[in-house]
Amino acid sequence: MAGHSHWANIANKKGAIDKKRGKLFGKLSRAIIVAAQHGGGDPDTNLKLRYAIDKARQNSMPKDNIERAIKRGCGESDGEQYAEMVYEGYGPGGVAVLCDILTENRNRTAGEVRKIFEVNGGNLGATGCVAWMFERKGLFLIPAQNVEEDKLYEVALEAGADDVKHVGNSYEVLCDPPAFDAVTAAFEQHRIPTDSAEVTRVPANTVELDLDNSRRMLKLMDALEENDDVQSVTANFNIPDEVMEAVSNEV
Repeated sequence: MAGHSHWANIANKKGAIDKKRGKLFGKLSRAIIVAAQHGGGDPDTNLKLRYAIDKARQNSMPKDNIERAIKRGCGESDGEQYAEMVYEGYGPGGVAVLCDILTENRNRTAGEVRKIFEVNGGNLGATGCVAWMFERKGLFLIPAQNVEEDKLYEVALEAGADDVKHVGNSYEVLCDPPAFDAVTAAFEQHRIPTDSAEVTRVPANTVELDLDNSRRMLKLMDALEENDDVQSVTANFNIPDEVMEAVSNEV
């Protein structure tokens, strides 16, 4: 089970989805700004920008906000210059953690993220300490009740997907990044709805956590995602259903 999608399912189960819309839109805006800074403001020729815009639309970000972010990225309005970084570290139980960062102040962000790891039973590591455990993949999460399994397998695999798994109440579809657009188009053509669709990092294997480490790991993930400079968090952990049920009952 991929750690990133597993965390998404956990977040749904425990009600940890970010309800602070302003904070969410701020993170989405940063991603659009940086994509436009690096590759221009045309999503037809700038795939990174297109993915950032698609993610913003999936989260109901207003069109005006998206357009303002593109203009800022293209230098048509004043604004901070954001740097892209990846922070790597370890969480409770030896879980590998990757944080995608967009910040205008590296020193501030490094201090904040380091403290979050330490307070929640982990530690920030050196560059490259865990990145080798992850592979970039296109990842789609599809509500199981919205599609027939046989149809999903047929459409996904014919479009170039590598794998389809039933994970909880969703299907997880993985593909190589070059096939992401083709799989996206196939799902749109066959009207298969997705909860999320992105190119992200997927762990090669996962660490199964007990109850105590599950509590601590979820607190670490929540704290990292609350930080304004952290765009996304990926980790290679798995929580058994019976442990997740116990954790959910405590929330």
